[in-house]
Amino acid sequence: MHLLARVWVTITYLTNWLTLSPFEVPETQQYPISGKPAHRHSVAPPDYPIFKPPGGRPQGPGSDFTCDYVNMPGWYECSTPENRGCWLRHPDGREYNILTDYENDAPIGVDRNYTLVLNDGWINADGLNFTAAKLFNNTFPGPWIQACWGDRVHINVINNLGHNGTSIHWHGIRQNQTMHMDGVNGITQCPIAPQDFFVYNWNTTQYGSSWYHSHYSVQYADGLQGPITGAANANIWGPGHNSAFEAIHNGKLQKPSILLNGRGNVTHFYDTKNTSVIPPIYQLHFEKTDISFPGRAKRYLLRLINTSFDSTFIFSIDNHWLQIIAADFVPIEPYWNTSVLIGIGQRYNVIVEADPVAGIGNSLPDDSNFWIRTWVADDCGTQGGSAGYEETGILRYDDASTSNPTSSPWSPVSKACSDETYTSLKPKRPWFVGQAVNGKVGEEFDVTLNTDARPFPLGIFSLEPTPSSGFTPLQINYSDPIFFHLDDFSGKWPADWVVVPENYTSTDWVYLVLTGQGKKTTYGAHPIHLHGHDFAILQQVENTPYSPDQLNLTWNNPPRRDVVLLPQNGFVVIAFKADNPGAWLVHCHIAYHASFGLAMQILERQNDANNIWPHGKSHALAEAGRVCDNWNTWYGNCSNWWPGVNQTTGINPSCKGNEPLHVFQDDSGI
Repeated sequence: MHLLARVWVTITYLTNWLTLSPFEVPETQQYPISGKPAHRHSVAPPDYPIFKPPGGRPQGPGSDFTCDYVNMPGWYECSTPENRGCWLRHPDGREYNILTDYENDAPIGVDRNYTLVLNDGWINADGLNFTAAKLFNNTFPGPWIQACWGDRVHINVINNLGHNGTSIHWHGIRQNQTMHMDGVNGITQCPIAPQDFFVYNWNTTQYGSSWYHSHYSVQYADGLQGPITGAANANIWGPGHNSAFEAIHNGKLQKPSILLNGRGNVTHFYDTKNTSVIPPIYQLHFEKTDISFPGRAKRYLLRLINTSFDSTFIFSIDNHWLQIIAADFVPIEPYWNTSVLIGIGQRYNVIVEADPVAGIGNSLPDDSNFWIRTWVADDCGTQGGSAGYEETGILRYDDASTSNPTSSPWSPVSKACSDETYTSLKPKRPWFVGQAVNGKVGEEFDVTLNTDARPFPLGIFSLEPTPSSGFTPLQINYSDPIFFHLDDFSGKWPADWVVVPENYTSTDWVYLVLTGQGKKTTYGAHPIHLHGHDFAILQQVENTPYSPDQLNLTWNNPPRRDVVLLPQNGFVVIAFKADNPGAWLVHCHIAYHASFGLAMQILERQNDANNIWPHGKSHALAEAGRVCDNWNTWYGNCSNWWPGVNQTTGINPSCKGNEPLHVFQDDSGI
């Protein structure tokens, strides 16, 4: 098993982190940005590990990336083709490997420095220009952030957008004792105003595949997303051709399509006519024989990430089995399947052997070309309206071939919008979950829809505690994050902040029962993401009303990840250890559901958080104050608001004089 991996999607991304991708990367993919440690001259071989990660890109952008453990003299790299489970070893027998307790131990890496500049722009990813794009470094997907296990990452985010603030979230990064770097405006910081900046610092105590994205309303769906990996990406993304800000008002994306690694074909999804050149379809090229091991098929590591606006995806390659080896940041006992379902925000690492096999109804084609398929799961996103819409890429064994595949899909491939089988997601490193400290079976929260109350214009979804007699969708205050109020122990939080205090000890377990309105109606399946933790999935049940007598919890080595699919009309029980003080967002990762308020914030061990960031003595609070001052100055002048001042009339239609003509924030803000 590969210890370090990567993946990324917007509807599904294939990427790599900590180790590099073994397949060639087309020129249209995103390129790495400089994150090298300071160069050191040496006249003798170093006595510390410095090496290119296994499977590193042989040439081109990113091929010179190395892991550097200058602060670990005497250690050496131990990853080999026969054993990818080992990372570093010391002559005395100590190891950093796939069984290392990464919650409490990690290698000592180096500092990696990056800069991300946000700009308004346009992209042609599928034959139809998207003119409302918002981009990192003028690329889509954004540049990949490369790091090795144990590195310290510093990213200067500069906002050059015309009429939007922003904050950047590093999805799945635990942020242990660094809640202020989580990048959620209204909770950990104010938005970064146009022409301002903020430097994020965090540690790679985990390894695996993830992504970064804006957490300013639905902004990420306009293009502000990229992979956190040590290598190249293949991505599957489902954009429309109107801004996501417009889509949450009119109810739909216009002319959607599916992108694989930033490429798609708008004519395939709904027979939409293209107005620009359609980019070449994304292709993978496999070699059948591994020359290092004569007679053995070559194996390829693919990393999948779903970063979609609204869709859950099912990924498959005709005639090729997928060996699933990691879920989110968690290595798991490998299992085999012909497809894998990926909820928004979820990641899977899969190994594919260059050894196609025939199945029922899908014989091997003569030309050795195979479709890569990405379906929208049933009832979990905008469905394609054209036959073959799921044909999003091509796997070839003949580099000279240019013909479309004639291969057929595996049969059957389930399109049900259900997480991967619960018992398949067995963590490689065993863990045991203790009893709930917050009640016998924890606290219950129900997905609730109310289109009448609307405490704010778009506020129609909430996670209601049980019992509850009200309806409170989350809406944060951009100008007043809870980070500034850790010293307020009155317990009198604004109701629309939806603050859930969890004041226990670092060894206690907090249980959350998530279900639907009336304990059964969930209004579809929901990918639920918890910031600041990965959590245990103690039980996950579909199409069954919740009641305590339905509980059959797994405490011994349950599935572990940071995004779980709340099943349709069922329930899920998750648990996390209260070992990371701060305020942590819990939200549905369907972008418009989060925008409509389907979220809450866990205030974990407030007293300890206040001790970490004491008022008047915290540089982090002072820097957050600077960002907020600049935000409030920008926001306080309505002539800055979208759509900006008309160059002909000199008037911003959002203003009359200095008075706003509409509500600035009409959604949750996240």
